[in-house]
Amino acid sequence: MRPGIVTALRAGIDNARMEHGRTLENRLMELEVKASFADDLLDHLNAQVARQQEQIDLLLREVAQLRRQRPDDTTPGATNPVDERPPHY
Repeated sequence: MRPGIVTALRAGIDNARMEHGRTLENRLMELEVKASFADDLLDHLNAQVARQQEQIDLLLREVAQLRRQRPDDTTPGATNPVDERPPHY
């Protein structure tokens, strides 16, 4: 082979390697960006779950308080809700 062809082939191979390296670098950068977004999303979801758990705890306390306030079923005058149908039924 002629020296010019060998040089051109080597240059082509080097360019392909550089292009491949840039492709790998781009892919790595895209993965890093995706991982960053995933971390951010995970943080937001964890905060949302924590807020929801606080709301659930509050609601459970309120239900317990309402249960303590309601009259016992054995109290005279306690009626069955079925017996309390509106007059139009």
